[in-house]
Amino acid sequence: MRNCRRLLSELKLWTSGRSKWTRGLNGGLGGSGKAFLSTSGCPKVCIVGSGPAGFYTAQHLIKARQDVEVDIYERLPVPFGLVRFGVAPDHPEVKNVINTFTQTAKNSRCSFYGNVNVGKDVTVCELQGAYHAVVLSYGAEGNRRIGVPGEDLPGVYSAKDFVGWYNGLPSCRELKPDLSCETAVILGQGNVALDVARILLSPSDILKKTDITQPALEALAESRVRKVLIVGRRGPMQVACTIKELREMVNLPGTRPEMVTADFEGVSEALKDVPRPRKRLTELLLKMALDAPGDKELERRRNAAKVWGFLFYRSPTEILADPGCSRTAGIRLAVNRLEGSGDAARAVLTGEVEDVSCGLVISSIGYKSLPIDPAVPFDSRRAVVPNSVGRVHQAAGLYCSGWLKTGPTGVIATTMNNSFDTARSLLEDMDSGALDVSAAKPGSQAVSSLLEERGVKPVTFSDWEKIDSLETRRGEARGKPREKLLSVEEMLKAARS
Repeated sequence: MRNCRRLLSELKLWTSGRSKWTRGLNGGLGGSGKAFLSTSGCPKVCIVGSGPAGFYTAQHLIKARQDVEVDIYERLPVPFGLVRFGVAPDHPEVKNVINTFTQTAKNSRCSFYGNVNVGKDVTVCELQGAYHAVVLSYGAEGNRRIGVPGEDLPGVYSAKDFVGWYNGLPSCRELKPDLSCETAVILGQGNVALDVARILLSPSDILKKTDITQPALEALAESRVRKVLIVGRRGPMQVACTIKELREMVNLPGTRPEMVTADFEGVSEALKDVPRPRKRLTELLLKMALDAPGDKELERRRNAAKVWGFLFYRSPTEILADPGCSRTAGIRLAVNRLEGSGDAARAVLTGEVEDVSCGLVISSIGYKSLPIDPAVPFDSRRAVVPNSVGRVHQAAGLYCSGWLKTGPTGVIATTMNNSFDTARSLLEDMDSGALDVSAAKPGSQAVSSLLEERGVKPVTFSDWEKIDSLETRRGEARGKPREKLLSVEEMLKAARS
């Protein structure tokens, strides 16, 4: 609160034209490569987080109003969030959205400031003092725990961390997962679970042409994992992945599917009343589980050295340790039955349990958002910022978009629509007067002063382009699209070269 009062005092100096802000006007946040359009008379919006939610929110604001200026703050020195660190390396077409985000970042009314940790380097209250509106779009960097004994044993990882490891997230660079076992169990049956299964089983010849990190590529090339079980608490009619990801598993070279036939009893009869996307997905599952393969497919399966499969109606109750209690040796699963039907069906314990031997357990049961500032309302149970169409409850001028707004659900297109909705709410509030934009605000110039005093040097988008260029050159030398820098220190060194 003391810093907020101080910032308000400095804002008064700024509005009276004192030299403190005149100096800031000439330099801004230093080296963004853009001239400031004005210091007053235009709405200034700050976005926290540079993933899809942040960039889509910025894109809509800039297109909808020709006088809005948007500054995007990011904790890491590099932009694009889950597009860089979450999208599977063998899905380059999904990453093409980076081209659209780059156009937004290079707009004269948009600036990117990386290496700024909001909540630590600068508070949300201080941002609110400098901008007419603040949009929180920093995503979901926390893990949902399994909640069973043994989940902290070596050999148990969250999908978020495992994905971050092979995608070059700095906080995951030291993960070094042990891939010396034969069987891996993945808990959860969504797209991320299938991404992890596919990466574990993909031939190195495929992975080495992607932007997967070199340490991960080398570890996976030496991996002894030959079987991956993808476990879900409900049935084939409730599986959470999309048909695209399922088809990729079906067609993965060197692998064959193995299903439990009994898991599909009654599924064919229930298909007639389900929506078409769900029907097509379930029909593909049924075909794999029940249909006899043709000669060509039969030959392919006979030659496959690796196996994968869905295991339905199972919930984890315990991670089992080896005799020395030094690492994971298996997982105990409760057998479920369903009550109800369709997406509303509920898994109910039957009292039966079964043990599966495995040396690797990856939990893909969901990400969760975390609070970054005590001044921001936060629903700990749902792990979201409470809001109505992006307007944060009981916090005028504060908005949210993306997973922080809804929870971790949907694909990038879902986040786009979610973020556009938040941007529309903000614009409506500007037009109606619910958000007062009549008084001048200093925006990044005020934040610049605070960060400089605190020894924080932001990374601009032109700085990021230096990192991008270096990564691309490193990748070309290995026949890859890019070879990512894996530490914040390496990134900052490249940005300031």
